[in-house]
Amino acid sequence: MIVIHNYIVAIIFSVLAMIFWGSWANTQKIAAKTWRFELFYWDLVIGIALMSIIAAFTIGSSGNEGRTFIADINQADLSSMIYAMLGGILWNIGNILLVAAIAVAGMAIAFPIGGGIAWIMGIVFNYILIVLSGQQATERPLILWIGVAVIISAIILSGKIFNRISKEKKQPSTKGILLSVIAGLFIAFFYGFVVKSLDPAFVSGGTGNLTPYTGIFFFAIGVVISTIIINPIIMRHPIVGKPVSMKLYWKGSLREHSSGVLGGMIWMLGMVVSFMAVGAANPAISYALSNAAPVVAILWGIFIWKEFKGSPKGTNMLLSIMFTCYIIGLLFITYSNA
Repeated sequence: MIVIHNYIVAIIFSVLAMIFWGSWANTQKIAAKTWRFELFYWDLVIGIALMSIIAAFTIGSSGNEGRTFIADINQADLSSMIYAMLGGILWNIGNILLVAAIAVAGMAIAFPIGGGIAWIMGIVFNYILIVLSGQQATERPLILWIGVAVIISAIILSGKIFNRISKEKKQPSTKGILLSVIAGLFIAFFYGFVVKSLDPAFVSGGTGNLTPYTGIFFFAIGVVISTIIINPIIMRHPIVGKPVSMKLYWKGSLREHSSGVLGGMIWMLGMVVSFMAVGAANPAISYALSNAAPVVAILWGIFIWKEFKGSPKGTNMLLSIMFTCYIIGLLFITYSNA
């Protein structure tokens, strides 16, 4: 397997993960013109599973360090596999809600609120995991928590912006914000559970015996299993719109199906590069940088999808302040372990 030891390279990979995790939802926006998000989600999960397998048999089985994917599977214990799959289940529940929130509120709002909450709580959770393992989570804790505080202010601004837009367009803001908040609460803990499934030789805070690539594979299994259970329920009792039949899925065009598969592969590629960095950067820092996806989503929502066109006066100023807060928080978090 390929392992990263250099902190700067790990930071670069974490930033790449941030870009991938902040960009995959564009495929939903493209598909949403003709395709319900419940149908899109089946293809998203297919893409996630495909990329996890590709990564396991390529970079997860190359290089001179660690174990190959097959060798790791043969020595894996049940508790490690369960932790990784549990991470997949938690993430998947949160992500289904986040996709629904995007359908209601748009990328530039759902991501900062849901992703921001997951970001903050995930940093705290992974920080605690490292401390409990007897290791140092960061060289400058105060700097880390200042960065966290700045990001919290950006999340609060996200909610205020959405309320302004909702009142102007006479749309209910409660559902979009509530979905985003609940999504964030679930997503916050997935990374830590996957970390616990990993061999401590590869990552601080790990207690299991899997390599990062095998952990990601079992994470994907958790996503697939939970989707098979949850998505049919969502289709019968949708969060947004009328019930949708599985028959419509099989009538989808190549463009509609490929959008979801591409989105899943983009998201899982972010997961792969994030966990390639987790050893050198440690889970708290790697998670903090990788999950800065709201910064990227804000840019997509504002400049590509024009989600704030015709917004009340003063909205652009609030957006600028929110985006600046995210960037400042990101810089503080990076410097906290430099």
